Amino acid sequence: MTREEKRVILASSAGTIFEWYDFYLYGSLAAIIGAQFFSAFPEATRNVFALLAFAAGFLVRPFGALVFGRLGDLVGRKYTFLMTILIMGVSTFVVGLLPGYETIGWLAPVLLIALRMLQGLALGGEYGGAVVYVAEHAPQGRRGFFTSWIQTTATLGLLLSLMVILAVRSWTGEQAFAAWGWRVPFLLSIFLLAISVWIRMQMEESPAFKKMKDEGKQSKAPLAEAFGQWKNARFAVIALFGLVAGQAVVWYTGQFYALFFLQNILRVDMFTANVLIAWSLILGTVGFVIFGSLSDRIGRKPIILAGMVIAALSYFPLFQFLSATANPMLHKAQQSTKVVVVADKEQCSFQFNPTGTSKFTSSCDIAKALLARNSVNYSVEPAPAGSATKVRIGSKEIEAYELSKLTGDAAKTVPAAFTKTVNDALGAAGYPMPGVANPEIVKMSGFFDIFRAQTFTLVAVLTFLVVLVTMVYGPIAAALVELFPTRIRYTGMSLPYHIGNGWFGGLMPATAFAMIAQTGDPYFGLWYPIVIALASFVIGLLVVPENKDRDIFAEEPTAEPAKS
Repeated sequence: MTREEKRVILASSAGTIFEWYDFYLYGSLAAIIGAQFFSAFPEATRNVFALLAFAAGFLVRPFGALVFGRLGDLVGRKYTFLMTILIMGVSTFVVGLLPGYETIGWLAPVLLIALRMLQGLALGGEYGGAVVYVAEHAPQGRRGFFTSWIQTTATLGLLLSLMVILAVRSWTGEQAFAAWGWRVPFLLSIFLLAISVWIRMQMEESPAFKKMKDEGKQSKAPLAEAFGQWKNARFAVIALFGLVAGQAVVWYTGQFYALFFLQNILRVDMFTANVLIAWSLILGTVGFVIFGSLSDRIGRKPIILAGMVIAALSYFPLFQFLSATANPMLHKAQQSTKVVVVADKEQCSFQFNPTGTSKFTSSCDIAKALLARNSVNYSVEPAPAGSATKVRIGSKEIEAYELSKLTGDAAKTVPAAFTKTVNDALGAAGYPMPGVANPEIVKMSGFFDIFRAQTFTLVAVLTFLVVLVTMVYGPIAAALVELFPTRIRYTGMSLPYHIGNGWFGGLMPATAFAMIAQTGDPYFGLWYPIVIALASFVIGLLVVPENKDRDIFAEEPTAEPAKS
């Protein structure tokens, strides 16, 4: 690479790493932030609202893609993604300064959610701008390699956020971190913002955009042209269902669901789970560049589709192996202890609750949710209509309760008694319970405690999951860029990317938990990424074109641009 090409990649990647760092800080600290900004509510409710605020950032990403994609195609790549980094950086810094509920009351959560939405809008515009800018600077035949550096940024941003949080937590201690130390990672972002803005101010506009502007071929209505004309809109549909949806679920499974699975299903402590994921990211991130570069030689399609198929075929054995290695006691109990929920199936809901606002009050739902939270492998047997739900653990049978029928003191004593009775029975049957010592579960004493058989094996499995992420994600930027003409490229590629990753990927934890609670199988949630990955594989195989040799500077003949 020439010095100028290196500068283009550095400027685009550094800013995008910073944006992902900002975005993931909130997700990693959601519980602590909930205590600061939603303290007027009970703990369970405040955590719900904290996760709702986090979800708001995902939900608005496609709208950010539309707003900033249009600007990028109208006024230029450079100034648009300079704007997105300023919005993201300032919003993040202000979160670190924002007074909590105890200080300014309802204004605190309102401002917090507004800042989260600004972050999501900015991220919706940032990725497309960075990818298009780098791709339009890349020499012919090397776009996969050049854009793969942008693909590393989401993983590096996640890694950076985890490292900063761990460092600050160690420095302040747990009590101080919960009180004020959580603000430090947000405040530190101002230095990253200053560096990123300075670097981007030195950049020139992309040569493809300058050429198009000089020739007067800019689109006057990028949104209408990209999505209002079927000849262009069909490529957005192809990109979403044939590439991005499958890529998104593999990406979220390999990084975010793996962390969720370790902490919420296998009960690994937060420090150990974060360190294990951090090591897998450190070791696996080089795969983005390897597969991006390989796609310049053999094509984007073969690598992306192969990653989807390998992921779909390997998830069940890999996650079962994770369980057996990380928490052998839990895995053994899941295999050997028979737990049955005997219920009227009319009382059993599908507990899909992405916003955290739904209330499940039937005896069946309460029993199933409790068992799912304890990672219990159970089955459901039908009971006569209208009968109360019972939980059978070995030979012990426990009757559940209807929350809606409890009033007064019973609303507090009955749920607590039911939970204790079920937990005691599970503990007696071999399940590890919270607060009870479990010497077999993985626990790391420090960041470099990976050279034991248990931790080394877990890092190896998690690294393989990250390698699958790099297969589908490394070449995807080049594949998306090559689907759209220069005049609507920023707009056209940004929307399917952010719908796929923000919605298909972002909904994975909530969907997987609902599927687990519905079936009683701790691994059943994996069918969500498997089915979507296989569907994308089939669609991609049939309809996605291979454009690795396309000259993206040569525009195809287009119809008269839309007037509105």
